[in-house]
Amino acid sequence: MEKQDLSLENLDELAREFRYVLTDAICRSGSGHIGGVMSLVEIVITLYYRVMNVRPLEPNWADRDRLVLSKGHAGPMIYTALAYKGFFPKAWLATINQNGTHLPSHMDQNLTPGVDLTAGSLGQGLSAACGMALAAKRDGRKHRIFCIIGDGESDEGQIWEAALFASHHGLDNLIAICDYNKLQIDGFTRQILNLEPLVDKWRAFGWETFEMDGHDWNAIHDTLAKADAVTAKPAMVIAHTVKGKGNSETENRVDCHNIRIPDQATYDRIMCGLECKMELPY
Repeated sequence: MEKQDLSLENLDELAREFRYVLTDAICRSGSGHIGGVMSLVEIVITLYYRVMNVRPLEPNWADRDRLVLSKGHAGPMIYTALAYKGFFPKAWLATINQNGTHLPSHMDQNLTPGVDLTAGSLGQGLSAACGMALAAKRDGRKHRIFCIIGDGESDEGQIWEAALFASHHGLDNLIAICDYNKLQIDGFTRQILNLEPLVDKWRAFGWETFEMDGHDWNAIHDTLAKADAVTAKPAMVIAHTVKGKGNSETENRVDCHNIRIPDQATYDRIMCGLECKMELPY
């Protein structure tokens, strides 16, 4: 599918709309992982609108680029991008996390068109992405595998086993992105299990490593282009982001990992944190 040449103003407006829709959909479901969803908005928009080759009318197109969301609880961000790209009706977004939905809290490739991997326990997605990348190489295919991991799940040993595997096999068709928002479910990453020096760790594991501002359109696009140009080794992009970005009620707060919305007053308070009013697409 052709990539869209959107201006920075268009991208800013799209990000605002995504955050409004995401906040409403999560709040109306009664709960959801809003923090790690909002930190990914600019990155996921860039992937689907400016970088990845996909076909909404052919979600299983063999030569499509794959996106593995290892931090699967951020599924609502992927759903919103998929809906706006035309993989399924935007009306589905009103059912996120609700009973009978096609859009469960953690993604399910059997339920949702465009989802490349069902999300299970944290830490597993990078291993699956390695398998996809190795299979593509052995089959002589040119598509790329993108994998988004969380900084919290980087506490998992399986992440680092996969890192060794990818380097050993020279998986230069694999681009991983770490959503480094510095927060996880129990607190700040530096307090739970300090990841620093994170860039040096990935470099030591044999990856070409980059850093970027995960909310800057040009930085995201340019850094992903550099990562795509890497040969003979996998690429890791450390994206410095803000958890709960764009909502004053959630931004950089430990308690935004999974919010609860027990009543209308709480819904109104969280929505007011966006400081804007937009038309919902459902």
